[in-house]
Amino acid sequence: MTETNPRILLARRPKGAPVPEDFRLEEAPLPDPAEGEVLVRHRFLSLDPYQRGRMDDAKSYAKPVALGGVMECQAVGQVAASRDPRFKEGDWVLGGYGWQTFSTRPAQALIPIDPKEAPPSTALGVLGMPGLTAWVGLTDIGQPKPGETLVVSAASGAVGQVVGQLGKIAGARVVGIAGGQTKCDFALRELGFDAAVDHRGDLVAQLDATCPQGVDVYWENVGGAVQAAVFPRFNDFGRMVMCGMIAQYNTASGAAAAGAPPGPNLGPVVRKRLRIQGFIVSDTGWQRYARFRAEVLGHIAAGRLRWKEDVVQGLANAPQAFIGMLEGRNFGKLVIALD
Repeated sequence: MTETNPRILLARRPKGAPVPEDFRLEEAPLPDPAEGEVLVRHRFLSLDPYQRGRMDDAKSYAKPVALGGVMECQAVGQVAASRDPRFKEGDWVLGGYGWQTFSTRPAQALIPIDPKEAPPSTALGVLGMPGLTAWVGLTDIGQPKPGETLVVSAASGAVGQVVGQLGKIAGARVVGIAGGQTKCDFALRELGFDAAVDHRGDLVAQLDATCPQGVDVYWENVGGAVQAAVFPRFNDFGRMVMCGMIAQYNTASGAAAAGAPPGPNLGPVVRKRLRIQGFIVSDTGWQRYARFRAEVLGHIAAGRLRWKEDVVQGLANAPQAFIGMLEGRNFGKLVIALD
């Protein structure tokens, strides 16, 4: 091969919200797979909120991206060269790495996917890490029951849209919180939620109207003012699934932004016997990936589960798309499509 490997690096650590100058596009030599490795040509890159945390040099559940290192992400692509008998050229795989056109990966780190089952990009969304996150969090922590009220923040996003639909399948009444009427309409008309709340309006009044019987399960993707509004509405034995806090990712150590309302008084956790639990999907999720994929494919085939993608063309546009996602400008699962 005579091709090079365009890639985007972390040029500097952000101070607050990322800006384009925090990234750098470069052309690198094409990587060469070692014995037992596969060269993957990326077709779709996954942009997700957690990647903001990797840009900071702070202790977390995973190492930060090194300065000058390739920005982290999961990718779907096709095998360009293989030095392992499990894969041949042209095979579609999940498990490519980084904001780049090619990556070399150990064969055991790759998951084969069948493009006949679903579009390959869905392996980064409804059938990938976001969908798996929704499935694991609801199965292990949220456990919605028929007749209960499930509230989902960032309801039109990659994780939220799957959470709400799985909640409906479980028999719960689902209320989605999203930004703007278009996203709220999508949650109602396309995803089948029972109610939708626009967090740009009077959040308290809308929650009063849509959750008259209180909240049994709250899926937390946002934090900040949304969390403060939902928390007082918990019923006894409510469950709060802590998946993300995107409203606080651009502040030091995830602290609340200046001028934000104070966090909830946690006293009711005891009185109401609430369960508040965070989780990381990589802890146990990928060991159950085959079960998850089979279950969700069944829901898709039966017409019980839909999804929306926000596709941006071209590697060079990844930084601006990522910045927009952190500002809530994406609509659905954000992916970068490469030629």
